[in-house]
Amino acid sequence: MPHPLDAAIALTPLGEGRFAGATTADYWNMAGPFGGATAAVMLRAVLDHPDCRGRPAALTVNYCGAVAEGAFEVFVRLVRDGRSTQHWSVEQSQAGGGITTTASVVTGAERHTWAHPMAAMPQVARWDQTPVAEGTVPVAWRKNYDMRFLTGGPRPLAPDGAVMSPVTRMWVRDMPLRPVDYPALAAISDAFLPRIFMVRGDFSPVATVTLSTYFLADAAALARQGDRPLLAVCDGAAFKYGFNDQSAQLWSDDGELLAVSNQLVWFKG
Repeated sequence: MPHPLDAAIALTPLGEGRFAGATTADYWNMAGPFGGATAAVMLRAVLDHPDCRGRPAALTVNYCGAVAEGAFEVFVRLVRDGRSTQHWSVEQSQAGGGITTTASVVTGAERHTWAHPMAAMPQVARWDQTPVAEGTVPVAWRKNYDMRFLTGGPRPLAPDGAVMSPVTRMWVRDMPLRPVDYPALAAISDAFLPRIFMVRGDFSPVATVTLSTYFLADAAALARQGDRPLLAVCDGAAFKYGFNDQSAQLWSDDGELLAVSNQLVWFKG
């Protein structure tokens, strides 16, 4: 049997850059598919295109409308093919619902250049020293991740309207175990509670508007990581006019920065 993530992002070629897929119950959220799974679908479509070369460098997903349960199509178009990068346009649509999601993907040729890591992995307790998260989150996709919170786990409503820290640090890995790859990184980039839940402790209606993930790991780094847990760090800078930002870093367990992401989230009230 395929891993639940692989089943959720499986695509059947229809020819001329078109693919067929379908939502799965395993990655269902409150009112549609988990946004990380949708991001992985958009990336999978590019990686499955016969003209794709190089590795993913950047993925931006715009969530235009609700994805209904059932079948969908993905259309992939190579916008520009250069020596160093390819630029792709991706659209997801459903019969009767029009375009639900758009994305842009940049793939890059593997080049060994000067490199210098500016960021350092936070010093935290090891995976095996961190307790398993208690309680449940009432969405199906959550069971596909083993999360162990170091700081910023689910919390109660802030007392007297106080504002709490938006920072989350957690160990996370796919369940059942699955070696990490680029679609998995794309999905985990969205596997955080919305920041407004963290700062207020309530469950306001929210929706991701746009999510960008930048892949800093090459295939060798992902192979070294295998199915071991990632350290995921998430923060937010501002809540204003019904929107907030959310930034994240995904680290290998031996200290290599594998991906960074930023998203804009709509919230009510």
